[in-house]
Amino acid sequence: MVGAVLVGVLVLVVAGCGCVVWAERGGPRWTRVVSALTLGAGGALRGYLRRRRRRTGNSGGGDIGGGD
Repeated sequence: MVGAVLVGVLVLVVAGCGCVVWAERGGPRWTRVVSALTLGAGGALRGYLRRRRRRTGNSGGGDIGGGD
C-alpha cells in the first residue's frame, strides 16, 4: 500500500516537471497552470524545510535543493 502511494507521488512529480518544461516551450494553457502549481508546491516545500531546519537547529546533511 505504501509502495503504491509512493509510486503515485512519483508519477505526479514527474508529470509536474514535464509540464514545467512544456510550458517553458510554449505549451497549452493547462500546462502553464500545472506548471505554476508544481513550482508553487516546490516553493512551499522549500520554505517548510527551511523553517523546520531553523527550528530544530539541524546543520547537518540531508539538505534538499542545495545551499541557497
